[in-house]
Amino acid sequence: MNNDLKPRALAVLRRFYGYDSFYPLQFEAIQCVMQGNDAVVLMPTGGGKSLCFQIPALLSDGCTIVISPLLALMKDQVDALQAMGIPAASVNSSQTDGYNREVIEQVYAGRIKLLYISPERLLAEVEQWSSMIKISLFAIDEAHCISQWGHDFRPEYTQLASLRQRFPGVPIMALTATADRLTRDDIASQLNIPDARLFMTSFDRPNIALNVVSNVSGNDKLKIITRFIDSHKGESGIIYSLRRADTEKMASRLQSLGYNAAAFHAGMPTPGKEQVQTAFLNDDIAIVCATIAFGMGINKSNVRWVIHSNMPKNIECYYQEIGRAGRDGMPATALMFYSFADVITLRSFAQNSGLASVNMNKLQRIQQYAESDVCRRRTLLSYFNERYEHDCGNCDVCLNPPERFDATVLCQMALSAIVRTGGKEGVSAIIDILRGSAKTDIVAKGYNTLRTYGVGRDLSFPAWNAYMLQMLQMGIIDVAYDDYNHLRVTAYGWEILKGTRQVMLSKFSYSGRQATADAKEKKPRQGQLQNMPPADKELFERLKETRLAIARAQRVAPYIVFSDKVLDVIARYRPTTREEFSGLYGVGEKKTEMYWRPFTSAVRAYLETHSGK
Repeated sequence: MNNDLKPRALAVLRRFYGYDSFYPLQFEAIQCVMQGNDAVVLMPTGGGKSLCFQIPALLSDGCTIVISPLLALMKDQVDALQAMGIPAASVNSSQTDGYNREVIEQVYAGRIKLLYISPERLLAEVEQWSSMIKISLFAIDEAHCISQWGHDFRPEYTQLASLRQRFPGVPIMALTATADRLTRDDIASQLNIPDARLFMTSFDRPNIALNVVSNVSGNDKLKIITRFIDSHKGESGIIYSLRRADTEKMASRLQSLGYNAAAFHAGMPTPGKEQVQTAFLNDDIAIVCATIAFGMGINKSNVRWVIHSNMPKNIECYYQEIGRAGRDGMPATALMFYSFADVITLRSFAQNSGLASVNMNKLQRIQQYAESDVCRRRTLLSYFNERYEHDCGNCDVCLNPPERFDATVLCQMALSAIVRTGGKEGVSAIIDILRGSAKTDIVAKGYNTLRTYGVGRDLSFPAWNAYMLQMLQMGIIDVAYDDYNHLRVTAYGWEILKGTRQVMLSKFSYSGRQATADAKEKKPRQGQLQNMPPADKELFERLKETRLAIARAQRVAPYIVFSDKVLDVIARYRPTTREEFSGLYGVGEKKTEMYWRPFTSAVRAYLETHSGK
């Protein structure tokens, strides 16, 4: 089987999904579980996690059980799979008992390849019907929910640890888009799959422009938001707020200004939430003003922007939430507002949580991200222990860079101090050593005898603190949160320490990075279609109209028909025949049959209109 697995997998990929090749590590993860082994898969939103279990499901005998935390997420994924001709279904409480029984009967008969179910329902019912079903794989989606280190811990997920004992011969695949080092180690431990192979691709989402505006509020914030929305006319977006009342206030103010917006939060009646979510999925509402209760449960690929009206509580949440934009890989924009008032509120939340120390440290890291003078993408990726050695050119810091200097020697001083203390100290102690402090604990530990003692006494404590923070944000050093916040030198840091790598840092100033009047007026980078000729933009809009008409007729969300990325491909290649249409990226066998006529007709009509131009 192993020799012919890749050609078989590629044939399924082309037939159902319309893709000709796998993303990095996708096939390796598929191969792992097809050989009966467990796997932990970490790929960014839009990075193709789902294919890692959907392809094995289609290639294996029996049924793959997909454990998912939200009903809306199940429905969304099942709808998308069915639209591609893949036999998938879900069992959940929003469906009648009769319908759920019918689904299980279909599974018994071998007609369903992917069954989506919540962890609670799976564990309550699996013993009743598992003897009648050949289970090929357990795929645990949003696996960070099982870890208390994770940003969305759910107690019901911990019960999934029993799957390994109950089904020793069935491989388990855990998947998530957001997990720091502690969380990803904990996932395998909590699920009792210690030998699981880790498949982790880059966390980078280069298509998302990252922007932060600090110290604005009230009407000034609203003006920036409305200018931002105006620069993204016709595009879907989400505005996140910390409090439920703030979502309603934001939606009301935008509605009064003529924007197509609605509020969404956990305190709303279920029918109201479902109505807003459905309208957003169907492009009937352009803007949703929400708490973080919104977004995790949707696969909507054409969200073009996300605004955080308040700073999120940690980087995992921020990364998860901005990941709801640009899932199709097309340009998208993230804009975050940051103020000290947010910090005060979030500190209160963290201190009253079950893991106060950990959550306070994670809050500090997102605050550092907001205040950073370092490329925001480098800062973001370093949190996930990913090395990123160059500035991205697609964030506000890169577009408005601070003054920088060669800080190689300065970094070597700090790195040497960390190494000479055996990695047993945090930031404050390292700075005290560098500045030659005579504090009792420094002398008592013998640090005053180190070669690095006092080598940085010409810099103030705040300056060293700022430079150490930049080193952390750039991935030169790391914090061991599970070991008293001691500092560690990363592989990148060792290269600098050994003199094989140069490093530039931003010059320290007491004024810090503030949102100046010019910065407030500056429009964030827009998520426009890249390098598309002007005429093709018109064709793209016509294709969107065609997609919307089809979606309305079929009563599905427009992105279920095709993503913006596929429309972009159609607009570039302008297919006018079935053969040309069928060979395009993202156009599988069933969608070719269903959609080639309306989309090629739209292209031909456009070409006829512009034949003389």
